Amino acid sequence: MRTGLGVYTWQQSARFGRLLGGGSSVDEVSRGVTRFPSAQGRLAGACILQIIPELEAGGAERTTVDVAAGLAAAGARALVATEGGRLVGELQAKGGHWIRFPAAAKNPLRMALNAATLASLCRREGVQLIHARSRAPAWVALGAARRVGIPFMTTYHGSYSGRTGVKVLYNSVMARGEVVIANSHYTADLIRRLHPEQAGDRVRVIYRGTDLAAFNPHAVGANRVEAIRRAWGVAPHERIVLLAARLTAWKGHRVLIEAAARMRDSGVRDLAIVLAGDPQGRVSYEREIDSLVGGLGLSDMVRRVGHCTDMPAAFRAASVVAVPSIEPEAFGRAAVEAQALGTPVVVSNLGAVPETVLAPPDVVASQRTGWRVPAGDAEALAAALTEALTLGASARDALARRCRAHVEAHFSLEGMVDDTLGVYAELLARGR
Repeated sequence: MRTGLGVYTWQQSARFGRLLGGGSSVDEVSRGVTRFPSAQGRLAGACILQIIPELEAGGAERTTVDVAAGLAAAGARALVATEGGRLVGELQAKGGHWIRFPAAAKNPLRMALNAATLASLCRREGVQLIHARSRAPAWVALGAARRVGIPFMTTYHGSYSGRTGVKVLYNSVMARGEVVIANSHYTADLIRRLHPEQAGDRVRVIYRGTDLAAFNPHAVGANRVEAIRRAWGVAPHERIVLLAARLTAWKGHRVLIEAAARMRDSGVRDLAIVLAGDPQGRVSYEREIDSLVGGLGLSDMVRRVGHCTDMPAAFRAASVVAVPSIEPEAFGRAAVEAQALGTPVVVSNLGAVPETVLAPPDVVASQRTGWRVPAGDAEALAAALTEALTLGASARDALARRCRAHVEAHFSLEGMVDDTLGVYAELLARGR
């Protein structure tokens, strides 16, 4: 298992030790050297089914496709039961098999019927393990796995809301896998706190992986960057501050807009504040954002550009990337992908994002890969963005090299896929 960041000293090492149940020394774990042996060869001929509501854009959906590609490369059959979505074509191109399935259904009666249907599908296709990535389909998958007698595992991709007993019970299915993958140490701690009876010692941290070939500054040509700038209406002299996230309030769009007003008032010029993300039907929030922009006199500076299909070029085009979430992120993919391209990042200091960005006091300023600021603090966000924008050429180049090396060491796609396939091989070996 790839265990994360050595800079978190004894506190992080202690977490790693708990995750591994004492199976490795703290020194080994803190260095990040404990890994599952390669699953290549051990999964040849196996049939693994992942289930997720839809394959639209998102961290869970992207991870599903990446793992399916890894399974296909290992000689396994990679089935994905889902309603569909924009990533289906990519799934199929990478060797995965789309099984059209009503995985988004939340009606209890429909879910019970789906469990029986999925069990039949597993028998027919020879499925040997089910991996669930969302709550409603996880209940369906758990029922099917018990009927067929095959392993069931989950990945806890997010911080699920709910304080009532019924909602906690509903959420608990994500902690009922024979192995429960957490996409960060923040998420792992959350699982243990909310579901101690279900999770036990079965939680393992596998960070979300980044495709280092796609998110590579040398792979993103100037033509792609210029195309993005033209599409966004950014003038040649303007510097982009990018927030790449769906339009929902907890992603912190308001905080960034307020920070932009402070930067303008303090004399920072030639900025384009780009909000890149799908509104997903949140019309009232779109109006709220537009009203705030207009009220602060930022209509010429702030641009809502919708969904972006070329995120490597988007992050490469940005002078700085902001992740100003006001609620905890379970991982924080944008911060890692931006760092992979050498782009400075400024993030809220809550949730899992601080695990992915090196900054004081965990490291000295000369070793930082970004800035962390208090969530919801527009003044602090403005100050950090300004500092990032005013880096000299040498300092920015040095920061870019540190960012890339940091992501290569801890957040590679290859490492994430290998670790996940290692879990599959382990569970299949148990069954045998």
